[in-house]
Amino acid sequence: MEINLSPSGLPKPVFPLPLPERAVEVASPVRKGWILYEVKPGDTLNALAARYRVDPKHILWSSGLTSDRLYPGQRLLIPLVGVEERPRRVPPGVEVYRVRPGDTLDTLSKRFGLTPLELISANPSLESLDRLVAGMELYIPKGARGLLLTLGEGQTLVDLAARFGLSPVAVARANGVEDPTELKAGDLVLLPGIQARTTYQNLLAKQEAERRARLEAERRRQEELRRLAEERRRQQALAQQRARQVQQAQTQRPQVRRVSYQEGAMRWPLSGFRITTYFGQRGVFQRFHTGIDLAAAYGTPIVAAKAGQVEVAGWSSVGYGFHVVLDHGGGVETLYAHMSRIAVRAGQWVEAGQVIGYVGSTGWSTGPHLHFEVRVGGVVRNPLAYLP
Repeated sequence: MEINLSPSGLPKPVFPLPLPERAVEVASPVRKGWILYEVKPGDTLNALAARYRVDPKHILWSSGLTSDRLYPGQRLLIPLVGVEERPRRVPPGVEVYRVRPGDTLDTLSKRFGLTPLELISANPSLESLDRLVAGMELYIPKGARGLLLTLGEGQTLVDLAARFGLSPVAVARANGVEDPTELKAGDLVLLPGIQARTTYQNLLAKQEAERRARLEAERRRQEELRRLAEERRRQQALAQQRARQVQQAQTQRPQVRRVSYQEGAMRWPLSGFRITTYFGQRGVFQRFHTGIDLAAAYGTPIVAAKAGQVEVAGWSSVGYGFHVVLDHGGGVETLYAHMSRIAVRAGQWVEAGQVIGYVGSTGWSTGPHLHFEVRVGGVVRNPLAYLP
């Protein structure tokens, strides 16, 4: 070999004999590696395998899956080793249709003059009769009807024909091929006259099962709504009953038997008052009220309801605040509570109507008033029975 220099100064090879003049055919580049694919609604493993002309098992192995069930958003590794860059072959008379919003299997069947079974036979990888996702591809046979399958790796047209008991010549004619070896893995093959009845029946059964499941779910939902509504009505009725009981307890004055002066009748210990709480049960959830509450202005004089001796005059540790207890003899006592100031002392004798203190709000009190009790033999009695 002689070496000459090119105009750029670099060595240039020179062959002693001319190169033979012959054409060299270069094969199309082969894709190697994987596609990272995010599953979209309507995708199935078989449909993806057919689209990328790979064995479905290879997608399972590459993606580390143990089930062929796919979920939207799931990421797959689709191997592309050894797959040539060429479009998959679709039989003549078969149209590729992209589903639009609102399309259903029934509307598409009527639009293209097909029966649902014929449409399923052309798309045996469909997983539902109800759910068609916008954007997914369907194959629409415009000529011969039959089963449309994807040619698998290492599979031939003759193999498919023999599997379904068809003449290879008839299958080749239906697919517009003269040489069956022209078909490659991933190409679509139409098997004329063959229908995917089992697939269609399975989809019908699945559709019915899903319909029953939806009806059962709706029945349970309605039953739960009725139960909740009934529980709300019961709670409302109970609340109304309790409210009526409380209202009756607060508005109905207790029926008392008036006693004579000789039996121990007393005078009112206040003037210019109003009764705010009566003797007895005040409500379903409240404590028993042991006297009556007389609301009056702060500092209003409090007088002895009956003559007697001051038994207690001072502060109470049980909520009465500043209070006075008078002993009237015969086991009868009166109690005057929540005073702002006491005007008597223990042991002192007082006459009926004598000032013993002044209205206040000491102890357990929410406003100026007098809590007045009558006790006979240590047992509280209704003061209204002893007052005029």
